[in-house]
Amino acid sequence: MKKDNTKKTSVMNAPYRKNFLIQKKTRFLITCKFMLQPLHPTILAIESSCDETSASVIRGGKVLNNVIASQAVHHKHGGVVPELASRAHQQNILRVVNEAMASAGIKNSDLNAVAFTRGPGLLGSLLVGVSFAKGMALALGLPLIEINHMEAHVLAHFIDEPHPSFPFLCLTVSGGHTQILVVHDYLDMRVIGETHDDAVGEAFDKAAKMMGLPYPGGPLIDQYAAAGNLKAFSFSPTVMPGLDFSFSGIKTAFLYFLRDRKKENPDFVEQNLHDICASLQHHLVQMLLQKLTLAARQTGIHQVAIAGGVAANSGLRQALQQTAVARGWQIFVPEFQYCTDNAAMIGMAAHFKFLQAKFTGLDAAPVANLVVGA
Repeated sequence: MKKDNTKKTSVMNAPYRKNFLIQKKTRFLITCKFMLQPLHPTILAIESSCDETSASVIRGGKVLNNVIASQAVHHKHGGVVPELASRAHQQNILRVVNEAMASAGIKNSDLNAVAFTRGPGLLGSLLVGVSFAKGMALALGLPLIEINHMEAHVLAHFIDEPHPSFPFLCLTVSGGHTQILVVHDYLDMRVIGETHDDAVGEAFDKAAKMMGLPYPGGPLIDQYAAAGNLKAFSFSPTVMPGLDFSFSGIKTAFLYFLRDRKKENPDFVEQNLHDICASLQHHLVQMLLQKLTLAARQTGIHQVAIAGGVAANSGLRQALQQTAVARGWQIFVPEFQYCTDNAAMIGMAAHFKFLQAKFTGLDAAPVANLVVGA
């Protein structure tokens, strides 16, 4: 058989091959650098999943600061406008990162890694944070750590004492998600129930908008509910199998409720605002706790935590405390600043990933619908 001496041509074109080799060399150097890292890493974390630009420096699992820049531009629109959110992130991110570094007394040379939210969230908003983190890590020769936003909400419980012990249940409730998870370890958690349509946070905000309250309406409903009668009005529950939720029907039912009552009395909302808010909040909270109670019964787990923006709701916190006393649960609720979107929880999640050398490459891209465990 005649030997083929023809020189094989690489399938890569020259520019692509050069970029590939550069990334390969960069990853090798970062890996070598990691092997010399201390067990108490200093990590810069960046969060930009929705409408809050946040940066935090965490050292050895201890949060040094938590800088957050909110976006008031969405208030006049009655909700988050994705294009405006991404532009605001571009305007805020450098200032927020510089403030986090300066207030922590940290120089670039002190950092051991850069962490960022990969998803879920608004794609344009995520892209700003991902791009900034990749550029900074490349310039400083640091490893990158990608974080799932929802997993970070769960791990916010390890920022301060007391910590839950494994395994525990976590109800994560926000404007975009409603989930029940079994958490087996820092990086091992599984969703056992979730909403099939809208999240409970959206139900709060949309109901507030129907009543003419400004955005964000969820905290205002909580505020007005404190002075209302939670049994003044009743609403039909949404029936879902197992541990899953549905909140889209609640919004529709509430819309018809207001429409019918306003026909009888045009000033119905203004005259009954506190009672409406208290009744609606109680209804939504009971829907959450019914599923959480079922999850505890099915799994036999009595360590129960809540996380996410709606975890700041006082009605949910009070009802959870009452349920815990009645059922013998040990409950865990984060500080208010760690319930809403923040970079401290991203940093905490990154800390545990760093210890296991779970880094990502410069080819990492944001994923708007990133799921837990992906």
